[in-house]
Amino acid sequence: MLLQSPYQTFKRYRSLQTHRISSLPIAILMPHSACNCRCVMCDIWKGNQDLKQLTEADVEGLMHTLKKLGTRQVLMSGGEALLNKNFFRFCAIIKEAGIRISLLSTGLTLAKHAGELVKWVDDIIVSLDGNEVLHDRIRNIPGAFAKMAEGIRALQELKPAFKITARSVIHRLNYNAWPEIIEAAQQLGVSRISFLPADVSSHAFNRQQAWDNPRQHEILPAEEELEDLKAATTYLFTNFKKEFDTRFIAESREKIQDIYYYYAAFYGRNDFPFKKCNAPWVSTVIEADGTVRPCFFHDAIGTIHTAGLEEIINSDKAIAFRKQLDMTNNETCRKCVCYLNLSPGTTL
Repeated sequence: MLLQSPYQTFKRYRSLQTHRISSLPIAILMPHSACNCRCVMCDIWKGNQDLKQLTEADVEGLMHTLKKLGTRQVLMSGGEALLNKNFFRFCAIIKEAGIRISLLSTGLTLAKHAGELVKWVDDIIVSLDGNEVLHDRIRNIPGAFAKMAEGIRALQELKPAFKITARSVIHRLNYNAWPEIIEAAQQLGVSRISFLPADVSSHAFNRQQAWDNPRQHEILPAEEELEDLKAATTYLFTNFKKEFDTRFIAESREKIQDIYYYYAAFYGRNDFPFKKCNAPWVSTVIEADGTVRPCFFHDAIGTIHTAGLEEIINSDKAIAFRKQLDMTNNETCRKCVCYLNLSPGTTL
């Protein structure tokens, strides 16, 4: 845990009030555009031939802003961040500034890099889609589950207290296997698992255009399946009470229920669940080609190849975006599957 001074709290409060970023607690970097999985709910891997990646100079160029704005945590996302051969050099640069590093990974190469990971990374979040058979099928990679399990064991052998959590996207292909996903997480030995619905409507995840209805419905539960989905959540509440109470399942029961309501909203059965989010005021995303976004899902506000990060996130365009953003009615925000709400006093 990184303690926070009253001055840092004040600056985070000012960011929310003035829409000018005075404090940037979290930065998300995408070191490498390619991915080593071919997941059915994601198109990132389809751009593997058009490789983009951050350089050491790119990361060094970010550090003045990250230090000035008091960044506390960098999330390495992707693609698969470990595919960048300079990944651990990036970590060294960031750690020198006293910033925590979290890695979001497919888990396929954790064993190969275990020694360096426990040295440079503070925690890892692995993607988990089902039991071994279902996980491999959704990832479209034979042996993906076994490789992830091998990597987790290697990390735990080197550093038993090393924090590894799992994240699972629930969708048409795995909602009926929800209990098996929780059991797989326990089998893997992770400390916690979180769940979210699949994004089927945005331009994120390397979608050059939003999915049309046929593509959406490969992942979106059919309307006639909604009652089964609702029953699946009820089954969890009854049979995994301990996992909720101990927070092995990270979400509350209400947030798990919201996954049903999220999918039901596509059929007009209810509104999309309300999400209180301030991601554009407390974080930013820097993609592998240098593109800067206020969050994963909104349009780009600049590129680090033509301007400094602070100049981009506090440009007239960026400030106007934050001032005008009505999350209750904005279509991207209404359908968002992943949100961040960090109050000024929250300690990371």
